[in-house]
Amino acid sequence: MSTKIPTTVITGFLGAGKTTLVRHMLSHAKGKRIALIINEFGDIGVDKSILAGCGDETCREEDMIELANGCICCTVADDFIPTMQALLEREDRPDHIVIETSGLALPQPLIRAFNWPQIKAQVTVDGVVTVVDAAALAEGRFASDEAAVDAQRQADDMLDHETPLGELFEDQLVAADLVVLNKTDLVGVEALGQVENRVRAEMRPGTGIVRAANGHVDVAALLGLGVGSEDDLEGRESHHELEHDGEGHEHDDFDSFSLRMPRIAGKDALLKTIEETIRTHDVLRLKGFAAIDGAPARLAIQAVGPRLTAYFDRPWADGETRETALVVIGESPLDRAAITASLERAAIAAAA
Repeated sequence: MSTKIPTTVITGFLGAGKTTLVRHMLSHAKGKRIALIINEFGDIGVDKSILAGCGDETCREEDMIELANGCICCTVADDFIPTMQALLEREDRPDHIVIETSGLALPQPLIRAFNWPQIKAQVTVDGVVTVVDAAALAEGRFASDEAAVDAQRQADDMLDHETPLGELFEDQLVAADLVVLNKTDLVGVEALGQVENRVRAEMRPGTGIVRAANGHVDVAALLGLGVGSEDDLEGRESHHELEHDGEGHEHDDFDSFSLRMPRIAGKDALLKTIEETIRTHDVLRLKGFAAIDGAPARLAIQAVGPRLTAYFDRPWADGETRETALVVIGESPLDRAAITASLERAAIAAAA
């Protein structure tokens, strides 16, 4: 079992409801001690009162850290990495870390930072949660007060990207593992459906979406996603990265890609194929789930080096597409074509 501390990254524009979501999360922590890193700044009014109601044992004042020197994606080396190192050096380390980013932050550089050698062995991105203001979108705006967002931009002397709000909105969505469509109580049924369709059009395939009012989301849906987002970077590139061909992001020595296949005839044959592929192509990690013919539940798969585990984690939901989806991780560059061809042998055998 991994001993890495799971970390949830929460992003979204100023006023979308990130702080409200965090407050709800902390007050329903159910005994789990959470360390909170807050990058939001300005007149948002975030202080230690956010911890009220979650209990001294699970969420203490010393577990809240504020980074107010600028947008976290632009100060990774100067602020974020040292802060994480200090947190990890504590004797009473937290059970979970939550990072509330600035509304201007590009989530992608922060996710990549979890691959930095100083922290990679000790923490993992449990998931990226993007909070969206449904009421603002229904009115044709990205945030409830776009002028306040622009003021925040002008106040941040450390900001090194001038990403237009529309592109930044797309970047926050494409980086997400879960999208929280907040303030849905302020939007009519028809308009809400249109907003959700617009948001879904910007999300990566397979990203979850939940509707919420006042940031009230079941904590079980927020914590414990187990994505390992730092090893699942494909498709999360920001406009800034695509335009600059990835320049400015060091320590990115890992490569990853995903593939989807139809249902597999047999569990044993699939696992044997995965083991052979890992051994032949020096795959460092493989994870995902598989649809096995005749099985009412999906098969969860986790491989770290040569160690492979598989178990049926939950029944397939009604209407859910029963397919096999795997993420492959290794040192850059991976021979994607050869690895894909090797893994697809299991599906070909099923079809034969």
